[in-house]
Amino acid sequence: MKVEKTWVRITPPDNIPLCQGRAVMAGGREIAVFNLGNRFLAVGNRCPHRSGPLADGIVSGDTVVCPLHAWRFSLETGKGASSASASSCVETFRTRVEHGVVLLELPVESAVDKELPAVCFEHGEAANWSESSSTAGD
Repeated sequence: MKVEKTWVRITPPDNIPLCQGRAVMAGGREIAVFNLGNRFLAVGNRCPHRSGPLADGIVSGDTVVCPLHAWRFSLETGKGASSASASSCVETFRTRVEHGVVLLELPVESAVDKELPAVCFEHGEAANWSESSSTAGD
């Protein structure tokens, strides 16, 4: 099963200060977009622990620290990067800058997609999981 995706225009790069994040609503999701200087990374804006706003967190390298209880997450993989958050994850989104605008790649959701639970994947695993899970009941 192939998931359709679309690129959504977000903001000019200058609107997101260096080493900070900004929360945006896109595709019905609240997403935190971070400026790391040489690239932009994006994750779901809510910490899975107590829904802390990750866009307000402190950026350290390629991780963000939740402002409520200091859980840390990799901005590249979404995985918990500290002992407290190790078994948790946040969704990640691809980004690019094109014609002076930051864009996010978002899945085009169907009613079935909205019922599926969130799962952490290593880079490249999501496509394999989708293909194998779509044939599991056949």
